[in-house]
Amino acid sequence: MKTDDQIIMGIETSCDETAVAIIKNGREILSNVVASQIESHKRFGGVVPEIASRHHLEEITIVIEEALNQAGVSFKEIDAIAVTEGPGLVGALLIGVNAAKALSFAHNIPLIGVHHIAGHIYANRILTEFKFPLLSLVVSGGHTELVLMEEHGEYKVIGETRDDAVGEAYDKVARSLQLPYPGGPHIDRLAHEGEATIKLPRAWLEDGSYDFSFSGLKSAVINTLHNAEQRGEKIEPKDLAASFQESVIDVLVTKTRRATEEFKVKQLLLAGGVAANKGLRKKLEENYSDSEVELVIPPLSLCTDNAAMIAAVGSIMFEKGKRSNYRLNGNPGLDLENS
Repeated sequence: MKTDDQIIMGIETSCDETAVAIIKNGREILSNVVASQIESHKRFGGVVPEIASRHHLEEITIVIEEALNQAGVSFKEIDAIAVTEGPGLVGALLIGVNAAKALSFAHNIPLIGVHHIAGHIYANRILTEFKFPLLSLVVSGGHTELVLMEEHGEYKVIGETRDDAVGEAYDKVARSLQLPYPGGPHIDRLAHEGEATIKLPRAWLEDGSYDFSFSGLKSAVINTLHNAEQRGEKIEPKDLAASFQESVIDVLVTKTRRATEEFKVKQLLLAGGVAANKGLRKKLEENYSDSEVELVIPPLSLCTDNAAMIAAVGSIMFEKGKRSNYRLNGNPGLDLENS
């Protein structure tokens, strides 16, 4: 039976997590089910798109049923189905999009296509209401962006990566250090055990730019390892990890702090899988302890890919009257500002 509460189902299959969630009134999680594929991809050192798609196909129905059971709701109570439209792996996206379209058609429920990065940003609204204008630092395996928001659902990218995203750089450095996949958490752990004694570059780019570049830093780490090997010297992995992480965090936090001051924002949101990085979280907390800008950092469960964040965006889009039709498709190159 319908109530006055708004109930949104979210579906997320952009990479290697099959996730379905149900949230109430945009902020209360009734269920948030995630089936991870890390063990399947670990032996390859990264996500294999074909394997990811096959796992999504095997898991999607099971995860949908589990989310409904945990939430204690039926399709008759759901106001809309929000699904990740892009960006992501096209085969993986198609599983979630087609599942959402099938459910929408079968149960006559409105359908809403959602941008994956908007989802990471809106994971923070589950914690606290947004205060505009706000800035979001998005850090993940495929994205490093500074996103300015003046109101709900409106995004302006003021800075983005010109090459490797920060999470991608972490994984490549971890591979060079022969650490398991996913490499980010292992680098973060090692960095806390070591000392930043190795000089590594910081790419500030031209004056005033909020863009990022981590390709040169990644190459410097690899060259440092190769040069040491040729000289017969041993480099302590924990010190290299600490030096690499210090360089990354210095650039991220310095540019973010400058942007929050220039745009006079009320809130800073941390978003994306790399938001789980302990070093980054600590440095931001230190930098904003004396600031009037409210720093919002999501719990670890809402940093990595999940469907509660997709449902949270869907809630806002539903209120704004935005709907998708059955021509909705997986869009790996979906633009945030025009989503």
